[in-house]
Amino acid sequence: MAQIRVNDLSFSYESSYDAIFEHVSFTLDTSWKLGFIGRNGKGKTTFLNLLLGKYDYSGSISMDVPCDYFPYKILPSDEGKTADELMEEWKPGVESWRVMCELSDLAVDAELLYRPIRTLSFGERTKVMLAVLFSGENDFLLIDEPTNHLDKEAREIVKTYLAGKKGFILVSHDRDLLDACVDHVLVLQRSSIEVQSGNFSTWWENKERADAFARAENEKHLKEIRRLKGAMDQSQRWATKGENTKIGFDPIKEHDRSLSTRSYIGAKTKKMESRVKVFEQRMERSIEEKEGLLNDIEQVRDLRLSPLTHFKDRLVEARNLSLRYRDSEEKVFRDLTFEIRNGERVFLQGRNGCGKTSLIKAILQAAGNAEAGAFVTEGTLEVASNLQISYINQDTSHLHGDLRMHAFEHGVDYSLFLAVLRQMALEQVQFDKRIEEFSEGQKKKVLIATSLLTPAHLYIWDEPLNYVDVFSRLQLEKLIGTYAPTMLIVEHDVRFTEKMATKVIEL
Repeated sequence: MAQIRVNDLSFSYESSYDAIFEHVSFTLDTSWKLGFIGRNGKGKTTFLNLLLGKYDYSGSISMDVPCDYFPYKILPSDEGKTADELMEEWKPGVESWRVMCELSDLAVDAELLYRPIRTLSFGERTKVMLAVLFSGENDFLLIDEPTNHLDKEAREIVKTYLAGKKGFILVSHDRDLLDACVDHVLVLQRSSIEVQSGNFSTWWENKERADAFARAENEKHLKEIRRLKGAMDQSQRWATKGENTKIGFDPIKEHDRSLSTRSYIGAKTKKMESRVKVFEQRMERSIEEKEGLLNDIEQVRDLRLSPLTHFKDRLVEARNLSLRYRDSEEKVFRDLTFEIRNGERVFLQGRNGCGKTSLIKAILQAAGNAEAGAFVTEGTLEVASNLQISYINQDTSHLHGDLRMHAFEHGVDYSLFLAVLRQMALEQVQFDKRIEEFSEGQKKKVLIATSLLTPAHLYIWDEPLNYVDVFSRLQLEKLIGTYAPTMLIVEHDVRFTEKMATKVIEL
């Protein structure tokens, strides 16, 4: 049982003036199943790279075990190679029989090792890489968001697999996965880093209690400061009034005054001023106690949405719809019948490759929002006339330039765009960067903010939550519950689907 000791760690990128870590210290045990939680852009992936020794930093990180990182990098030149050819590069010294044993636990045939990487789906690549990752001995494993782009079935398999392992850090925003797989959490909070035993739900309950206590203490200190300030102001007025009467008086109006009373008034004024200083000192102490109470409370601000109302109740209708790709005679799905009515939140579910994204593109095409795709449909697909659609693509590779350019290209108000991004906890220092420099979670927030500011009858979101932090997911749940927009969503987050879906379509 080894430990990883982080002492006085500070780090910032050369291209940025904002620090990722400043003088942080904590200790981890390499036998833990550790969940790594934090806002997008807080430095989770950066910390994993620091453990791998990829960056220079100040402070110290001491550990007695080697680390290995998921996902392994696949270069364009690797696409034609097999996993069997690549795994020696990924994990030097790995033995094939160990990988095959791990693949068996992942409910995958070892035949995957001998197929070109380009032919493997996201789920198959993930499972092969996890099998290689866990085929070593005594490594401490750094697992960075393994369930992104995975369908529900693949997520369940990965969840069960990881639940039976130990000795890893798991970066994930999937609450269901974290609850099933971890026994400790490492949390990057707003101003501190916390290590706590338990899973996500345990930490979240503790955090809510701690936040409620901090708010109550903060209010108590504010009341004490207001009381002290009032008493101090009154004492100050009395002292000033007394000081003003020390010299000069009207012997007719103030017949009881004499020159000998000057010393008495001076002593009384001095005593009053002394009381004022005591009040000031007490107030300063109370302010010091108050400072920091709310530093780690996540301010999850309410987002707003103004969905349009269409004059027709039925916005999309499919009857006996089938879809195939132009270069194939085999149908991806067939005889699909469904409808989307005003106010419904329809979730598309099914295995990777079953045609969810293609169905979305077919709807966009029918509404005049997209060019003809690489597929052919049969049956009936009807979309209401003049239907305004706000669309989030699961891919972020098309994002480029700065935020001002992005807002202009998508016809959204720049000031409102920045305001929504701030509400989603995108730091102001990011506003001057190019979007290409953002983390994947921050790029997703750019797409979500753009969609929220685009007036629409129907919001179509294709895997909007990949890489998006837990707090923003809670924000979106509250937004959707409040404004009840009409939506078609592809999303594999179990908790999000359970709370938000009014209808589920299985492909």
